[in-house]
Amino acid sequence: MTRPLLEIKALQVERGGILAVDGIDLLVRPGVVLAIVGSNGAGKSTLLRTIMGFERPSSGALRMDGMDLRGKNPRARYRLGVGYCPEGRRLFPGMTVEETLAVANAGGARERRTRVSAMLDRFPALAKKRGDRAWSLSGGQQQMLAIARALMNGPRLVLLDEPTLGLAPMTVDDMLTTVRTIAGTGVGVLLAEQNVGPALRVADEVLVLVRGVQVHYGSADDLDVEQVARLILAGE
Repeated sequence: MTRPLLEIKALQVERGGILAVDGIDLLVRPGVVLAIVGSNGAGKSTLLRTIMGFERPSSGALRMDGMDLRGKNPRARYRLGVGYCPEGRRLFPGMTVEETLAVANAGGARERRTRVSAMLDRFPALAKKRGDRAWSLSGGQQQMLAIARALMNGPRLVLLDEPTLGLAPMTVDDMLTTVRTIAGTGVGVLLAEQNVGPALRVADEVLVLVRGVQVHYGSADDLDVEQVARLILAGE
């Protein structure tokens, strides 16, 4: 079996004296999409932010390629090969598409140009808008730009937080295709979603979170939307 990119065991994250994440165990392997689904406030974003280094775990193990990530800041994790697309996209509205991509690469000028060119080749819709400001893009194009930005350092693991939020159904389908394409290159994908149907369609594995506690973890083929809803309601 392929060695996991990311391994989490008994992870707990405390916020304001309350356990926002309590006892998470998961593995993310190369080329696998693991969806984390749950209601708003279930702890999905907290978990991704902890993996990226923006939140500090109170206990548990967090390893990438067997390396302990605790104590490493977000920049160090980025350099180790973790890409992050936050909820709400968090783009700089005054920057162009090309500028947004360029500032996300930590290499020299030549490497940045190469990576920008590669992202524009991968996302033709962005190539047509390369000189446009981020604020002028559609919601789907902004989300595509946020994902492309997360890929600018050639990550081996990508964290996507609610990438379908607020998108039209047709655009959601395009986003799912993008997620599968990323995984198809051997990148591990951790996908946090409230939108359960699309998450199950694109995922290989699924973890259901309720109030920070995982109530199910296994193959996405073993669940449907109604079963996930029952698991969430039972845990509330």
